[in-house]
Amino acid sequence: METLSYKTLRAPGEREFIINKSRFIGQGAPCRTEEEALAFLAQVRARHKDANHNCYAYIIGRNMGIMRYSDDGEPGGTAGLPIIEVMKARGVVDCAVVVTRYFGGVLLGAGGLTRAYARGSKEALDAAGVAVMEMSCRHLVEVDYATWQRLSYFLGSAPCRLEDTAFTDRVTTALWVRRRDEAQLLADITRVCDGRVETLPDGERYFPWDDKPDD
Repeated sequence: METLSYKTLRAPGEREFIINKSRFIGQGAPCRTEEEALAFLAQVRARHKDANHNCYAYIIGRNMGIMRYSDDGEPGGTAGLPIIEVMKARGVVDCAVVVTRYFGGVLLGAGGLTRAYARGSKEALDAAGVAVMEMSCRHLVEVDYATWQRLSYFLGSAPCRLEDTAFTDRVTTALWVRRRDEAQLLADITRVCDGRVETLPDGERYFPWDDKPDD
């Protein structure tokens, strides 16, 4: 059965913070395969080769089929596990998180480390941005100039994303809509335009939408 939606990261991102003189850097990136996740880890390790620890976790597959994590020298269970637990709680897949630590000379204890690495994972996810990848449809919508102002106003609050608009002898806009919203949106467009509109389906794919709690 086709999966209609899943969560992943929008783009590579990072954020850092200090806890008791230790510098932590949370870094996240989308990764479609385990090879891409390991390549991202290698890049972070190369960039922070002088760090004390580069602890990581990654989840590959929409069914979370591959899950790996590492404490990278920190006490067992204090780094990799809290990183991946935050990722699982957010429901993200096909991504990797690396939390780098430059030791500042003050011991944090097991509880302190667990909280610090969990925070590092959260900061990485927030910096990279969580998106809901939903099966979506692209449509070309064409109207005359007299109708465009009314349609444009409607689309500003409709459940769709405008991709580009061309102004020639008529106005043609390309938009993305979730498959689950497609039928209603097209019906609403026809209603708003009083039938003076032409729509043409132009493919479908997984498209990123904002991760909103009640979306």
